Amino acid sequence: MSINAFLFDLDGVIVDTAIYHYQAWKRLANELGFDISEEFNEGLKGVSRMDSLDLILAHGGLTLPDERKTELATQKNEWYLELVSRMTSNDILPGVPAFFAQVRQAGLKTALGSVSKNAPMILARIGMTDAFDAIIDGNKISKGKPDPEVFTKGAEELGLSAAECVVFEDAVAGVEAGKRAGMFVVGIGTPDVLTKADMVAPSLEALTVEEILKQASA
Repeated sequence: MSINAFLFDLDGVIVDTAIYHYQAWKRLANELGFDISEEFNEGLKGVSRMDSLDLILAHGGLTLPDERKTELATQKNEWYLELVSRMTSNDILPGVPAFFAQVRQAGLKTALGSVSKNAPMILARIGMTDAFDAIIDGNKISKGKPDPEVFTKGAEELGLSAAECVVFEDAVAGVEAGKRAGMFVVGIGTPDVLTKADMVAPSLEALTVEEILKQASA
């Protein structure tokens, strides 16, 4: 079956907001009396907000009631939004606009597959809302990655089967979600981390649509 759509994660593929997430989570951890490292934060990539909070609380040896956890997650998001609200098109990662031009030229459909509920706001800030035929974000799904829901819903909204879609992901959880959805997965990062991806490149800048279609159709 031919490839007819590319589905993209947002953080680490289109823009890099990981530093803002880290700063907000670190601030939260510090206020709770402990710290988290950048290395620990790597494990939160692609993980939903509440699941990330659970991992952080476990790291700090804390058990809190659900009501308090909801308050903390909201506080973290407010700090994060303060940071990302200053984003502009200058925050788009290198090679992204040129790659999307190739995608359109090839006549492929596009979808965003992000667990972030802030994805639409970020796309608006960087001027890329119209670059997607479908936008699946945290407001449209009930399960975070590595569950495949975000990508299966993307394919559904595009009216395509999983076999017609290629996923672009920078996180281990995201790669697993793409594979569980039954899609060809391009990892954005390093092969030693994204071991389950079908192919890996350091960025979209290092890829061409032609080579991906060739690999995905092989």
